[in-house]
Amino acid sequence: MADEINSLEDLQAVASGTPQVEAAPREPVRDELGRSYATGKRKDAVARVWIKPGSGKVTVNGKEMKVYFARPVLQMILRQPFSISGTEDQFDVMATVVGGGLSGQAGAVKHGISKALQLYDPSLRGALKAAGFLTRDSRVVERKKYGRAKARKSFQFSKR
Repeated sequence: MADEINSLEDLQAVASGTPQVEAAPREPVRDELGRSYATGKRKDAVARVWIKPGSGKVTVNGKEMKVYFARPVLQMILRQPFSISGTEDQFDVMATVVGGGLSGQAGAVKHGISKALQLYDPSLRGALKAAGFLTRDSRVVERKKYGRAKARKSFQFSKR
């Protein structure tokens, strides 16, 4: 900056005089096969997710979604990004997921699907972000500490 800012009025003049810089429009990110790829995480589970236009088939670790995630609640979690973005039965999903339990794995696949959807079609980002699907749920189990019964619980105290 060539001119000095010595007062609040100078600062306000500089702030009001600067033009707003618009963000560059996001470009779709796709590989040579027309797929978008993203990683999703929740708790200790990590999912690698590929989406491509198709009939809505979801494959997790080489199995059908209804076989891998037998509970209807977990299947509903996987369908949430598509229902929010209005793209039900438009994309085929292929996911590999490791670590954690079934609930964490379902959350990780959901996170990966959401990230891949917004990479495939950047116009869906607003709806997915407003629903909170692009935020990684970082809550993990606290580790057990030395000298403690569990992560925070102490051994039973004995006065004598």
